[in-house]
Amino acid sequence: MTGAEFALLSLTVGVGAVLQVSVGFGLGMIAAPVFSLVDPTLAPSVVLLLAAGVTAAVLARERGAADLRGCGWALVGRVPGAAAGALLVVVLPAKYLALLIAGVVLTGVAVSAAGYVPRARRSSVFLAGMASGLMGTATSIGGPPMAMVWQRLSGPRLRATMSAFFLAGSVMSLVALAAAGAVGAHTLQRTVLLAPAAVAGVLLAGPLTRRLNARHTRTAAMALAVAGAAGLVAQQLRPWEA
Repeated sequence: MTGAEFALLSLTVGVGAVLQVSVGFGLGMIAAPVFSLVDPTLAPSVVLLLAAGVTAAVLARERGAADLRGCGWALVGRVPGAAAGALLVVVLPAKYLALLIAGVVLTGVAVSAAGYVPRARRSSVFLAGMASGLMGTATSIGGPPMAMVWQRLSGPRLRATMSAFFLAGSVMSLVALAAAGAVGAHTLQRTVLLAPAAVAGVLLAGPLTRRLNARHTRTAAMALAVAGAAGLVAQQLRPWEA
């Protein structure tokens, strides 16, 4: 990893952590495409490890606001989703996994922009948890399904509920990835190197959250995610065009 690459990844993690703390998700959507551009071996494991730390910080700050009953049904769905996602990481070549990451980002943004608001019934929360487990384990981007099904929740309740789900869900995904041999010394080393950027993002998010407009922040997160996904697609398709 060059100095420029490390600076880019650190900036991405810092911005993603600010968004994760502010709106309840965003680190995976922004970081996964950039990490895949720089080093495909960093996604999804390193992103999941960093996201777990950030969500733990959010949950510690707003733990009393979490909807634990809703989290329970979502986590039940996450179990089979995580197993399927780990299988995809093992089976898919790096190029196709990168394109899957880009596709998940673009689909999540498109559905969010369309304004689809499902009712948070037990069945829909379970299915969203399953989709989040599959997407989160394979690509480290498990936020969109849960953000859609829980978007009627208030700011603190949304952030706390999402964080409780993602902390437990990230652990599930990492266990599944470790069992599949996708978490090793390289993963842990890169996570330690980038952890200070995540800490900086969490610390900055405190004073910034009170000043940021939630709607504008979500729009900015989506725009950054689309830019990263578009760059990832361009990188992966270029050899095929040659």
